[in-house]
Amino acid sequence: MSQLGIVINREFNVRVRKKSFIITTILVPLLIVAMMAVPTLLMLYSSTDTKVIAVIDESGVVAPQMESNDDVQFITIDQPLDEARADEERFGVLWIGSDILENSSSVKLYCNSSSSVMLEESIESRISKIVETEKLKAYNIDNLPEIMEAVKTRITLQTFRNDRDDSRSVSAGVSFAIGYALAFILYMFLLIYGQMVMTAVIEEKNSRVLDVLVTSVKPFQLMLGKILGVASVAVLQVVIWGVLIFGIGSLCMSAILPHVMSGEEVAQLAAYQSGTLDMSTVDAGNIEGLKTFATFTDIGYLAGVFCYLLLFLLGGYLFYSAMFAAVGASVDNITDAGQLTTPITIPIILALMIMFVVMKDPNSSLAFWFSIIPFTSPIVMMARIPAGIAVWEPLLSLAVLYISIAVMVWLASRIYRVGILMHGKKPTFKELYKWMKSNY
Repeated sequence: MSQLGIVINREFNVRVRKKSFIITTILVPLLIVAMMAVPTLLMLYSSTDTKVIAVIDESGVVAPQMESNDDVQFITIDQPLDEARADEERFGVLWIGSDILENSSSVKLYCNSSSSVMLEESIESRISKIVETEKLKAYNIDNLPEIMEAVKTRITLQTFRNDRDDSRSVSAGVSFAIGYALAFILYMFLLIYGQMVMTAVIEEKNSRVLDVLVTSVKPFQLMLGKILGVASVAVLQVVIWGVLIFGIGSLCMSAILPHVMSGEEVAQLAAYQSGTLDMSTVDAGNIEGLKTFATFTDIGYLAGVFCYLLLFLLGGYLFYSAMFAAVGASVDNITDAGQLTTPITIPIILALMIMFVVMKDPNSSLAFWFSIIPFTSPIVMMARIPAGIAVWEPLLSLAVLYISIAVMVWLASRIYRVGILMHGKKPTFKELYKWMKSNY
């Protein structure tokens, strides 16, 4: 055990003391928080010049109803199109054909500079509403605008869980977004840290350091120490990231909330989190945003998800890094490792694809079994957990995963003990199988 501790300590210290580790540990949380906060701040404080658009309406029905705002100002003109397009002082010219009521594509926008998706969608939406209103007028129905306004209805579905003592509705969209983000984090960690172990073994094997080490340390202890040493680095980094992201994120959230939400909406958020909010008093368009803010400010929920992330990250890493270490011990360079690592990376990529099945139905049989099978369970289960599955499912997945780790480490160690002393030839899969069965 003392020899194992020495190997773990060496692997941990070598990586933690690198400048790259310190820089990435500090910068990544800041970048993540910035990616979430900066777009909101830019929308709050950015100001754009009002775009002046001349309108040539040959139909005579659309231009009078085009309403301007702070972003765009519509000016109706009566002059030839070519002459209007020559005026570079305006942003552009909007031409509307005389057959707009029959031909929906009889609209053209001529710009003097680059346009934007939001501007074009805004113009399309305004003209569509005007044309629809004009078409309805042909039916000669009295008080038609009032009738249309009265029947206009936006349905907002509120989903509740019968298996939970919670009066708050849940959001499938928010749950999937969180699950996808967590699963993608696991995907990156499994590949990056697993290949880090493989690369370290190959480098030490090429320098013949391993040939010396095995004279005083058992190959199994050497492999396990290297795996656990890198695992401790990964866990430390994730913990630091979690603390920084939650800490900085909560400060940014408290600073942004007063600007993006009114006093009434902040009060509704507090009532929603306590389960006392009457959802009938909330505007239909604000319900999804309310659920999103409530989820990202629920410390208990985030802490629970983060604990699961640590457990599955550690388990997935130990499971895959054993295989990566065995491959590293079997070859002399990274190029030769490519073919042997393909069977290892395929399940990881497959797990990422299964997440779309989770989006469709997190409780489907396919999603369930792929979240239990240890080759895909770390990623798939993390995509399912935010959806609110039964507690026994992640516990069963963890139990199967950690039992499989013991089996995989034992199998990988049998390849490792032979491979570290082999030089000059890339083994085949058949030879690797013989190494696992050998007793020397």
